[in-house]
Amino acid sequence: MNPRWSRRPEGSTWGDWGADDEIGRLNLLTPEKVRQGVAEVREGLTFCLSLPLDYPGGNVLNPRRHPPRLTPTVRASGRPTMNFPVCEEVPDATDVISDDLAVLHLQYSTQWDGLCHVGSLFDADGDGRAEPVYYNGFRAGRDITGPATPEEAGRPSHAKALGIERLAERGMQGRGVMIDLHAHLGEARSAVGYDTLQRILDTDGVVVEPGDMVCLHTGFAERLLGMNRAPDPEVVHRLGAGLDGRDARLLNWITDSGLCALIADNYAVEAYPARAMRGCCATLPLHEHCLFKLGVNLGELWHLTPLASWLRANGRSRFLLTAPPLRLPGAVGSPTTPIATV
Repeated sequence: MNPRWSRRPEGSTWGDWGADDEIGRLNLLTPEKVRQGVAEVREGLTFCLSLPLDYPGGNVLNPRRHPPRLTPTVRASGRPTMNFPVCEEVPDATDVISDDLAVLHLQYSTQWDGLCHVGSLFDADGDGRAEPVYYNGFRAGRDITGPATPEEAGRPSHAKALGIERLAERGMQGRGVMIDLHAHLGEARSAVGYDTLQRILDTDGVVVEPGDMVCLHTGFAERLLGMNRAPDPEVVHRLGAGLDGRDARLLNWITDSGLCALIADNYAVEAYPARAMRGCCATLPLHEHCLFKLGVNLGELWHLTPLASWLRANGRSRFLLTAPPLRLPGAVGSPTTPIATV
C-alpha cells in the first residue's frame, strides 16, 4: 500500500517506480539513453535552445509573470557594487568590482515545468472526496506548501517533494527527437490531434522510443524573437500549433510512446485555451495527463527553429540534448539553457 494514496488515476504511472518516486518517466532516462544521445553527435555542432531570459517581453503571455530584473548588490557603505573602485575601501587597491542580483519569475521564458507545477482535485484516498494532489499522490499543503490567502502573499513557498531540483540531479541529458510541426502546418494557430501528429511522424520518418525527450517545433519562439520584447497580443494569441489536450488518442500516444519529456517552442506545449468540454475537467488537459498522471516533465518556450531547420536540411530528427534546470530546491519550475549537439 502506498502511504499517500489507496487509488491512483486511471492510466497513471503512480507507484510504478516505488512509493517515494519523485521523477516519474525520467526513470526511463537511463545510461543507455544517454549513450544513444551521444551516438547522435557526428558533426560536433551545438545549438542554444534558449530564448534570452528577458523574452518574450512584457506579460502578454501570462499576466502573473514578468521579465527578470537585474540590480547591483549593495556594499556596507550603501554604495551599489557596480563599477566600484575598491580603493574607496582599501587604499591603493586597483580592483574595480561589479556584482549583481536577479529577480526572476522562474517560468517566464525558456523553462521546465516541475511535476509539482500542476496537480488535480482527485480522490486519492478512495473516500469519495477529491483533494488537491500531485504526481504519485504528493499532497498540497503537506508536501507542496506555501501561502494560500491574499494576506499571506509574498511569504515563502516550498515543494518538499517533486521540486525542480530533481531534474537537475537527474542531469537531463539524453536523446532528443524533433517533430517539425511548423514544416507541415505553418504558423496558423491549430490544435494538433493524434491523426495529424501521426501523419507528420510517418511523412518525416520520425520514430519516438521510450526514454526519448521529444521536441515540437512550431515556430512560435522564432516569431517572438522578431517582436523585440514587445509581443503583439493580436499576433501571439493566434500563432502556431499546439497539441490538442482533449484528444484521447493523442494522450494515449504520449502514454504508449514512453517519451520521458515533452518540449515545445510555444507557450504551453498544448493548445490553450483548450477546447470547451461539458462537465468537470482540467483547463490544461495535457498538463494534467503529463505532469499529474504520467510524471512527464514539460518544457516550454524553447528556441527550436535553428536546430529544426538544420535537422531537416540534413535528413535527421535525433540529437544529443542537455538541459538541466537550476538546482533550486523547492521550486516548481525553472529557467533552462538547453544545448543540442548534432
